[in-house]
Amino acid sequence: MKRGFYLLLIFSFIVASCSSDDDSSCAETVFFEDADGDGLGNAASSQLACTAPDGFVANSDDNDDSQALADLVSATANNIHAPQEGGQGQPISGEFTLYDLDAGQITTNADDWDIAFRGTTIIINGGVSQGTTDEPDRTSNAAAYIATGTMTDIASVDTNLFTQDAADVLAIPSGSDNGWYNYSGSPLFLITPLPGKILVIRTSENKYAKVEILSYYKDAPTNPDAFTDEGRYFTFNYVYQPNNNVTSF
Repeated sequence: MKRGFYLLLIFSFIVASCSSDDDSSCAETVFFEDADGDGLGNAASSQLACTAPDGFVANSDDNDDSQALADLVSATANNIHAPQEGGQGQPISGEFTLYDLDAGQITTNADDWDIAFRGTTIIINGGVSQGTTDEPDRTSNAAAYIATGTMTDIASVDTNLFTQDAADVLAIPSGSDNGWYNYSGSPLFLITPLPGKILVIRTSENKYAKVEILSYYKDAPTNPDAFTDEGRYFTFNYVYQPNNNVTSF
């Protein structure tokens, strides 16, 4: 009887020891307080734990833990004029129309813009100028890439795909079927946005936006006619992510 009791006692001790070893074997991680519940942690308030405690997250990306995430901005920009001189074998010139996605408007600020338009060319405020006449200098760290899908499909940003304008190629390539549009040639001579091509932008403020170009013609006619509808007027939908360090839409 005593022998059985001692065996049971020894077995219980071994189980307890193993359990204790298992409990202490977890790798503790730093978790950061998320007081406003926006999924972003506060670097100034953290604790070590094996799993995230309630109200804590693994990242420390929040620069204001007293304010929850702002809503996405969804809007349409209408008739953004993109005038151009020359072309058809002649030197191209003319000032670009600068657009600030963070503010949602055309700007004349040569330093604070994100994308710009001249004819069918779209440039971004990051990288280097190609040296064309009237082309603005790149003064920021904006970047872009073209994603394939609908606006709904593009639900997050792939930061590994961003490129900037270079002397030999733009982040949003120019030319028919190279970037955002198709040129039909004779007899229609139409500029038509390529379906399923979404421009993903990192703005000068290090925020993110996605842009769907709808039309190249003034007032965005359903069936444009290059002979009667005035061209070089961009209409596009965009979704802007106003929160720091958030890559989802």
